[in-house]
Amino acid sequence: MGLCFPCPGESAPPTPDLEEKRAKLAEAAERRQKEAASRGILHVQSVQEKRKKKEKIEKQIATSGPPPEGGLRWTVS
Repeated sequence: MGLCFPCPGESAPPTPDLEEKRAKLAEAAERRQKEAASRGILHVQSVQEKRKKKEKIEKQIATSGPPPEGGLRWTVS
């Protein structure tokens, strides 16, 4: 057993173009991210909707600013 070298009369197999290789790697990375994001989740769509709703609420809170002076006040006695 040893390293496998091409026979003297044969040429090496063609290597993929650099752009093709990058495209395949990018596709594989995107596929892995999607699989990792949905791993262990039965209803992926509902989880995504909840996440978007939560982000929307957080954005509304951030843009609304501080509460007015007439808001709730806590006192400890």
